[in-house]
Amino acid sequence: LDVERALHVCRSLRFVGPAAAMAEAPLAELLRRLAFIEQIGLGYLQLGRPASTLSGGELQRLRLSAQLGSGLTGALYVLDEPTIGLHPRDTGRLLGTLRALVDTGCTVVCVEHDEDTIRAADHLIDLGPSGGREGGQILASGAAGAVLQYPASPTGQALRAGPIVPQPAAAKPTAWITLHGACAHNLRRVDLRIPVGRLCVVAGPSGSGKSTLVQKTLYPAVRQALNLATAPALPFDSLSGIDALRRAIAVDQSPIGRTPRSVPATFLGVWDEVRRLYASLPEAKARGFANGRFSFNSAQGGRCPLCEGQGAVISEMSFLPDVATPCEACAGARFEPGTLEVRYRGMTVADVLRMSAAEAAAFFAHHPRISRPLRTLCDLGVGYVQLGQGSHTLSGGEAQRLKLASELTAGTLHEPTLYVLDEPTTGLHLHDVRRLLSVLHQLVARGDTLVVVEHHLDVIAAADWVVELGPEAGHAGGEIVFAGPPADLSHTATATGRCLGQRLRPR
Repeated sequence: LDVERALHVCRSLRFVGPAAAMAEAPLAELLRRLAFIEQIGLGYLQLGRPASTLSGGELQRLRLSAQLGSGLTGALYVLDEPTIGLHPRDTGRLLGTLRALVDTGCTVVCVEHDEDTIRAADHLIDLGPSGGREGGQILASGAAGAVLQYPASPTGQALRAGPIVPQPAAAKPTAWITLHGACAHNLRRVDLRIPVGRLCVVAGPSGSGKSTLVQKTLYPAVRQALNLATAPALPFDSLSGIDALRRAIAVDQSPIGRTPRSVPATFLGVWDEVRRLYASLPEAKARGFANGRFSFNSAQGGRCPLCEGQGAVISEMSFLPDVATPCEACAGARFEPGTLEVRYRGMTVADVLRMSAAEAAAFFAHHPRISRPLRTLCDLGVGYVQLGQGSHTLSGGEAQRLKLASELTAGTLHEPTLYVLDEPTTGLHLHDVRRLLSVLHQLVARGDTLVVVEHHLDVIAAADWVVELGPEAGHAGGEIVFAGPPADLSHTATATGRCLGQRLRPR
């Protein structure tokens, strides 16, 4: 059973005689724990569902419900973006849960970008002014209302800018991708229509079937039809309208690398250009250095022989996590001393790897093949990422935006593509959401089709087309309750329509 049905069944249980006395304590505890899970918006989850299939947001809220059920007082709870994956309609329920923790004498600290959560805080701390090396300062601290009026507060500036207002469509779509009869899990033989060459958002309450429909049915079905390798699609009847597509890419939050050898510079392809630049310098030519000399992944290059270009020595521990210590020979520079004697504008290749994307974009401004992908990273709000930062240290949201930057800078290799994105606003400040939307519209402008699973109301408002699943979650969801432009959605009584309408009304 799902939590909601299990709670109904348990509430209907009746015991008499000695059985009533035996059942009283465990039944009360069972009802309390199930009620907590339903209270934080997870009533649609089946009790026997494998934990590995839950999203990060669902797992975090389940842990929160367990803490609520424990009855601890005087505890400090630290939450990292608890609203991830949560429909705006349910944010109030989550805030009520957090308030219940505070009322028991606990302290709750949230790292959060959600507007409603920010406004509901008793005490707000705003860090900035930007990210990475340009951040790390407390710019404002105090009551939420006062901080949001502070001129130097980046969060206050973003909120004072107001919501994104849906714009009338420039022209009606003329081509559509149509998926007929999707019926996996809770989907009720859904017919999904996606406009080609537009930004389409799939919205709806958490657990209404969005991921099942988009990521597990539509996306693999399109890849199968294009003869691209993919996992099998979940059951559906037919697919049409993909003639204009050549590729289908899921820009998800999976890691782009798992070792220090994988870094943003190599993933974006800019390191090949950096190596060519350094190999063309007079000092490199005089020493007979070719491009490979400046590779930290090649045994024939100029990498440090002790750490083999990783910048750290990895010590394997039998029953504990591996331990990484800075390399004693190169002090983390990755290269041997002779290679580091070649400098461009006073900087070695090791210095370049230590630069942030924003710094490197300015440093290599006269080399478009290097600076262009890096400027795209800045446009996506992750200009603070270091070029030589291990990809395994990036968050899911950062990895997703690196993939977007890679796609945007594909250049002549580009072909009409279907991009599927799952909550790309994860980890993004309110100000950076608008920058992300600008990048997504660039993809649309060059002829690509975007399908974005998202709860963020600004993203929904900026879409060309919105498909909402519902009306509720789990067995009460799985239907398309709205399909059309966001301006029309704001006037409907669906879960997302009501939230969007409230968002657009003046506070």
